[in-house]
Amino acid sequence: MEFETSQLIIALALTLFAGLATGIGSLIAFLVKRTNTKFLSVSLGFSAGVMIYISFMELIPGAREILTELQMILSFFAGIAMIAVIDFLIPKEENPHEMHLTEDMNKNTRLKRMGIMMALGIAIHNFPEGIAAFMAGLSSLDVGIPIALAIAIHNIPEGMAVSVPIYYATGKRRKAFWYSFLSGLAEPMGALVAILILFPFWSQLLEGVVMAAVSGIMVYISIDELLPGAERFGKHHLSILGFIGGMAVMALSLLFI
Repeated sequence: MEFETSQLIIALALTLFAGLATGIGSLIAFLVKRTNTKFLSVSLGFSAGVMIYISFMELIPGAREILTELQMILSFFAGIAMIAVIDFLIPKEENPHEMHLTEDMNKNTRLKRMGIMMALGIAIHNFPEGIAAFMAGLSSLDVGIPIALAIAIHNIPEGMAVSVPIYYATGKRRKAFWYSFLSGLAEPMGALVAILILFPFWSQLLEGVVMAAVSGIMVYISIDELLPGAERFGKHHLSILGFIGGMAVMALSLLFI
């Protein structure tokens, strides 16, 4: 593939714009009160809705168009296995299933761990998105701009998904912002990898494997971390409303963009 320098710069700029949209979501950490457990419950449910909707309505259908059924299944569960290994390597003293009192939430290592796992999952998710946005921008601005805008809209609630639990765990707005912000930088990193490494080797098969594996990672995080956390720190119906709201936001962004 050969492209003009101006094409590469524009495509990279679109990808950077999409990734940095997580910073908008992360600013939610500056607006909430640490004692608002209802907000925390809704937010964690919302985050789970975002990740599960993206997984089953975007990533899995995209992978099924490329892979065989067996390849998709193996890739999906490989993603789950990878994030499960990371989860089990977390020290026992940071066990996410240990109950903590509401008044100790600012010291709650469980929430901090949850936020870090969210940042990891979203960064992994944003990496192939960055490659996709970059390649779309190279092919045509008519395609690249809407895709970058759609990804940016997705990244706003994802930024919130990272910042809220870290802020509640540490009480530090700046730390919450930077974890969230940095998870979005995986988007332009994906573009840089596409430029430097993957151009000669990128194929539809590899793209399908990445999409299916990332969907497995996001489903695991939602079920193991977010939904139990939403239930633990609030009322059942609040977590469900947040969950449905997260899916609705993703559905509307796909419908109108």
